[in-house]
Amino acid sequence: MSSPDVKPVTEKNMHDREAVFYLVFESLFGIYSPREILDAAYAADNFNMNEDIEEKFLKIAEHGEELDGIIASASEKRKFARVPKISVAILRVALFEIIFDDKIHENISVSEAVRFAEDFASEQDVKFINGVLGGYLRAKKNAVLRS
Repeated sequence: MSSPDVKPVTEKNMHDREAVFYLVFESLFGIYSPREILDAAYAADNFNMNEDIEEKFLKIAEHGEELDGIIASASEKRKFARVPKISVAILRVALFEIIFDDKIHENISVSEAVRFAEDFASEQDVKFINGVLGGYLRAKKNAVLRS
């Protein structure tokens, strides 16, 4: 699925993805609106905020229910409500990139999700995240092969 428009992995891409991940995680607590979270992030200047981070975060927030539905349907052993917020944040970012951002190769999205999981989640959740993403990609590939 590689195309000439695929972004190479750069420090900026990695930084932006990590900033988006933190913002998505914050949003899962439901205390602040996405706009309030962005305003606080700009004010704190912790992430070197930029338009790319803002745009991606807002799009993930917009597609949150859809992404959560994919996570729920891919999770055979856990009810969605029992999936840790950290894992949901990681999966929302990765699934968004896989589904909606054709400039990021899906293998990079999966690798980065696993890296975040190794840094922030339990070993069990690393396996869960890898399994959800792998299952989604297999289903996507099978759907393409059938059409």
